[in-house]
Amino acid sequence: MDELPRKSTDEFRRAEKLPVMMLLENIRSMHNVGSVFRTADAFLVQAIFLCGYTPRPPHRDIHKTALGATETVEWKYSGSAVDTVRQLRDTGFRTVAVEQAEKSIPLQSFRLESGEKMVLIFGNEVEGVSEEVLGHCDNCIEIPQFGMKHSLNVSVAAGIVLWEIVRANLRI
Repeated sequence: MDELPRKSTDEFRRAEKLPVMMLLENIRSMHNVGSVFRTADAFLVQAIFLCGYTPRPPHRDIHKTALGATETVEWKYSGSAVDTVRQLRDTGFRTVAVEQAEKSIPLQSFRLESGEKMVLIFGNEVEGVSEEVLGHCDNCIEIPQFGMKHSLNVSVAAGIVLWEIVRANLRI
Protein backbone atom coordinates (compact mmCIF):
# COMPACT_ATOMS: atom_id res chain seq x y z
CA MET A 1 0.00 0.00 0.00
CA ASP A 2 2.89 2.38 0.68
CA GLU A 3 4.00 2.07 -2.95
CA LEU A 4 0.74 3.53 -4.30
CA PRO A 5 1.03 7.22 -5.24
CA ARG A 6 -1.47 8.46 -2.65
CA LYS A 7 -1.91 12.06 -1.65
CA SER A 8 -1.57 13.08 1.94
CA THR A 9 -4.53 14.88 3.51
CA ASP A 10 -2.77 18.21 2.96
CA GLU A 11 -1.91 17.36 -0.65
CA PHE A 12 -5.53 16.37 -1.25
CA ARG A 13 -6.81 19.65 0.16
CA ARG A 14 -4.42 21.63 -2.07
CA ALA A 15 -5.05 19.53 -5.21
CA GLU A 16 -7.03 20.97 -8.10
CA LYS A 17 -10.54 19.60 -7.85
CA LEU A 18 -13.00 18.48 -10.49
CA PRO A 19 -15.46 21.37 -11.05
CA VAL A 20 -18.18 19.18 -9.56
CA MET A 21 -20.03 19.12 -6.25
CA MET A 22 -22.45 16.46 -5.10
CA LEU A 23 -25.71 16.84 -3.23
CA LEU A 24 -27.32 13.95 -1.38
CA GLU A 25 -31.02 14.45 -0.69
CA ASN A 26 -32.58 12.37 2.08
CA ILE A 27 -30.27 9.38 1.80
CA ARG A 28 -31.17 6.83 4.47
CA SER A 29 -28.13 4.57 4.62
CA MET A 30 -24.99 5.64 6.45
CA HIS A 31 -23.08 3.08 4.41
CA ASN A 32 -24.24 4.77 1.20
CA VAL A 33 -23.14 8.15 2.53
CA GLY A 34 -19.72 6.77 3.45
CA SER A 35 -19.35 5.13 0.04
CA VAL A 36 -20.20 8.40 -1.71
CA PHE A 37 -17.53 10.18 0.37
CA ARG A 38 -14.99 7.58 -0.72
CA THR A 39 -15.96 7.97 -4.37
CA ALA A 40 -15.84 11.78 -4.08
CA ASP A 41 -12.30 11.47 -2.71
CA ALA A 42 -11.28 9.17 -5.58
CA PHE A 43 -12.43 11.69 -8.19
CA LEU A 44 -11.34 14.89 -6.39
CA VAL A 45 -14.87 16.28 -6.07
CA GLN A 46 -15.01 19.82 -4.62
CA ALA A 47 -17.57 19.13 -1.88
CA ILE A 48 -20.62 17.16 -0.83
CA PHE A 49 -23.83 18.71 0.44
CA LEU A 50 -25.74 16.47 2.84
CA CYS A 51 -29.37 17.56 2.83
CA GLY A 52 -32.55 16.74 4.67
CA TYR A 53 -32.28 13.66 6.86
CA THR A 54 -29.12 12.40 5.17
CA PRO A 55 -26.81 11.17 7.96
CA ARG A 56 -23.63 13.17 8.54
CA PRO A 57 -20.24 12.51 10.05
CA PRO A 58 -19.01 11.73 12.54
CA HIS A 59 -20.59 8.31 12.80
CA ARG A 60 -18.90 4.92 12.87
CA ASP A 61 -21.17 3.49 10.15
CA ILE A 62 -20.25 6.33 7.78
CA HIS A 63 -16.56 6.01 8.65
CA LYS A 64 -16.73 2.25 8.06
CA THR A 65 -17.26 2.74 4.32
CA ALA A 66 -15.68 6.19 3.89
CA LEU A 67 -12.27 4.92 5.07
CA GLY A 68 -11.09 8.41 6.01
CA ALA A 69 -12.67 10.32 3.12
CA THR A 70 -14.77 12.38 5.55
CA GLU A 71 -11.46 13.94 6.58
CA THR A 72 -10.44 14.87 3.02
CA VAL A 73 -13.64 15.74 1.17
CA GLU A 74 -15.22 19.03 2.19
CA TRP A 75 -18.85 18.63 3.22
CA LYS A 76 -21.69 20.84 4.36
CA TYR A 77 -25.09 20.15 5.86
CA SER A 78 -28.33 21.83 4.84
CA GLY A 79 -31.81 21.05 6.08
CA SER A 80 -33.25 21.99 2.69
CA ALA A 81 -32.07 20.46 -0.57
CA VAL A 82 -34.27 22.90 -2.52
CA ASP A 83 -32.69 25.96 -0.89
CA THR A 84 -29.21 24.55 -1.49
CA VAL A 85 -29.93 23.79 -5.16
CA ARG A 86 -31.32 27.30 -5.64
CA GLN A 87 -28.26 28.88 -4.00
CA LEU A 88 -25.84 26.82 -6.08
CA ARG A 89 -27.73 27.60 -9.27
CA ASP A 90 -27.73 31.32 -8.41
CA THR A 91 -23.94 31.21 -7.99
CA GLY A 92 -23.35 29.72 -11.44
CA PHE A 93 -23.55 25.97 -10.93
CA ARG A 94 -25.31 23.81 -13.48
CA THR A 95 -27.77 21.73 -11.44
CA VAL A 96 -28.02 18.15 -12.67
CA ALA A 97 -30.18 15.46 -11.09
CA VAL A 98 -29.24 11.83 -11.57
CA GLU A 99 -32.74 10.53 -12.13
CA GLN A 100 -34.91 8.64 -14.59
CA ALA A 101 -37.25 11.38 -15.70
CA GLU A 102 -38.94 12.74 -18.78
CA LYS A 103 -36.31 14.35 -21.04
CA SER A 104 -33.40 12.76 -19.13
CA ILE A 105 -30.13 12.80 -21.04
CA PRO A 106 -28.39 9.42 -21.31
CA LEU A 107 -25.18 9.59 -19.28
CA GLN A 108 -22.96 8.78 -22.27
CA SER A 109 -24.37 11.83 -24.12
CA PHE A 110 -23.91 14.28 -21.27
CA ARG A 111 -20.98 16.74 -21.35
CA LEU A 112 -19.61 19.29 -18.94
CA GLU A 113 -18.77 22.45 -20.86
CA SER A 114 -15.28 23.92 -20.54
CA GLY A 115 -15.08 26.10 -17.43
CA GLU A 116 -18.53 24.99 -16.27
CA LYS A 117 -19.25 24.18 -12.61
CA MET A 118 -21.82 21.51 -11.80
CA VAL A 119 -23.63 20.00 -8.85
CA LEU A 120 -24.79 16.39 -9.23
CA ILE A 121 -27.92 15.64 -7.22
CA PHE A 122 -28.64 12.15 -5.93
CA GLY A 123 -31.92 11.29 -4.23
CA ASN A 124 -33.36 8.91 -1.70
CA GLU A 125 -32.75 5.20 -2.25
CA VAL A 126 -36.48 4.50 -2.80
CA GLU A 127 -38.09 7.80 -3.83
CA GLY A 128 -35.23 9.29 -5.87
CA VAL A 129 -34.75 13.04 -6.26
CA SER A 130 -37.83 14.88 -5.02
CA GLU A 131 -40.15 16.58 -7.51
CA GLU A 132 -39.51 19.89 -5.76
CA VAL A 133 -35.75 19.62 -6.30
CA LEU A 134 -36.23 18.39 -9.88
CA GLY A 135 -38.12 21.60 -10.57
CA HIS A 136 -34.92 23.57 -9.90
CA CYS A 137 -32.59 21.41 -11.99
CA ASP A 138 -31.13 22.41 -15.32
CA ASN A 139 -30.90 18.80 -16.51
CA CYS A 140 -31.51 15.21 -15.55
CA ILE A 141 -29.13 12.48 -16.58
CA GLU A 142 -29.74 8.78 -16.35
CA ILE A 143 -27.58 5.70 -16.50
CA PRO A 144 -28.76 3.38 -19.28
CA GLN A 145 -29.83 0.04 -17.81
CA PHE A 146 -30.90 -3.13 -19.57
CA GLY A 147 -32.14 -5.47 -16.88
CA MET A 148 -35.48 -5.83 -15.19
CA LYS A 149 -34.89 -3.60 -12.14
CA HIS A 150 -33.81 -0.33 -13.79
CA SER A 151 -32.38 0.98 -10.55
CA LEU A 152 -28.95 1.06 -8.95
CA ASN A 153 -27.74 1.64 -5.43
CA VAL A 154 -27.12 5.37 -4.97
CA SER A 155 -23.45 4.88 -4.16
CA VAL A 156 -22.96 2.69 -7.24
CA ALA A 157 -24.74 5.29 -9.39
CA ALA A 158 -22.47 8.02 -7.98
CA GLY A 159 -19.37 6.05 -8.97
CA ILE A 160 -20.62 5.37 -12.49
CA VAL A 161 -21.67 8.98 -13.10
CA LEU A 162 -18.45 10.49 -11.76
CA TRP A 163 -16.31 8.09 -13.74
CA GLU A 164 -18.16 8.86 -16.98
CA ILE A 165 -17.90 12.62 -16.40
CA VAL A 166 -14.17 12.34 -15.69
CA ARG A 167 -13.59 9.97 -18.62
CA ALA A 168 -15.59 12.06 -21.11
CA ASN A 169 -14.18 15.40 -20.03
CA LEU A 170 -10.57 14.41 -19.48
CA ARG A 171 -10.54 12.19 -22.58
CA ILE A 172 -9.25 9.16 -20.65
